Amino acid sequence: MEVLRLSGIYGTIHEKEVEKEQGMAIVKLEQIIGKMKLENLTPELDISKIKITQPDINRPALQMAGYFEHFEATRLQIIGFVEYTYMQGLPEERKKEIYTKFLSCEIPAIVFCRELKPDDLFLQIAVENEVPLLMTKKATSGFMAEIIRWLNVMLAPCISVHGVLVDVYGEGVLITGESGIGKSEAALELIKRGHRLVTDDAVEIRKVSDDTLVGSAPDITKHFIELRGIGIVDVKTLFGVSSVKDTQNIDLVIRLEDWDKEKEYDRLGLEEEYTEYLGNKIVCHNIPIRPGRNLAIICESAAINHRQKKMGYNAAQELYRRVQESLTRKRDDDD
Repeated sequence: MEVLRLSGIYGTIHEKEVEKEQGMAIVKLEQIIGKMKLENLTPELDISKIKITQPDINRPALQMAGYFEHFEATRLQIIGFVEYTYMQGLPEERKKEIYTKFLSCEIPAIVFCRELKPDDLFLQIAVENEVPLLMTKKATSGFMAEIIRWLNVMLAPCISVHGVLVDVYGEGVLITGESGIGKSEAALELIKRGHRLVTDDAVEIRKVSDDTLVGSAPDITKHFIELRGIGIVDVKTLFGVSSVKDTQNIDLVIRLEDWDKEKEYDRLGLEEEYTEYLGNKIVCHNIPIRPGRNLAIICESAAINHRQKKMGYNAAQELYRRVQESLTRKRDDDD
């Protein structure tokens, strides 16, 4: 077990245990059954200690044919209509041989799609080898796509950072900065303006692909905001379910810092600045804080401007083009 200390609102309550196995995140089989609404065909087996460590799955068609070289038994096994009909067509002696060899491997679980049910021999050998059998109503391809996508998120590399994540006009804005600088107050104002809170104080960031970072809240602080002088505020209860969101892609980072008159701040934005999480680069704006500045409007403007840039329009480049055209016209008039 690895212990992560999350800075912020709950002090010692933010000591969170994250289950890991040899440095890798894990998902309990019970979570998969609940999330995918699977039916357990072997309720007599204890599945509380069974864990999935990789997002890949396997359809054991080759194994049913007797080929076990390079077989990844640690993956979740999915049996669809093709594998099922092949299994049913095997002679009884061959069935027993293949079933025994297949189910003697250290398989975490086997899922039968399309409400297909294993025959009595398969069920008997599975129970003897303590291999859980599950069933879903979903089609094989659809179920595979859904569970791979979910496992990729759950088993993705994950870090926890101090900040606030808000969905602003569909853009995931991660607000960071020193403790007490005004991140939670800015988030609260954004919520009042119709935007949605993902998490306050502790942001769990998962790298689901080389281009995508997904942020979420630790279960213990979900939907809560800490306001100094007031205490803990339940955003979902105060502002309704439309004011919160469970997960959000991180598109933009806004770093709040105290105003330093000796420091030069970017006033045009011709060149983007970036920050990096888990090897992925995210556009980052450093915003100096002074009394009277409305952080919520600044965050909204940054989110809209970022969205415009993704759609191909850059206001700074447009201003630069106009200046160049004006200078060119002046030179032409002088000539």
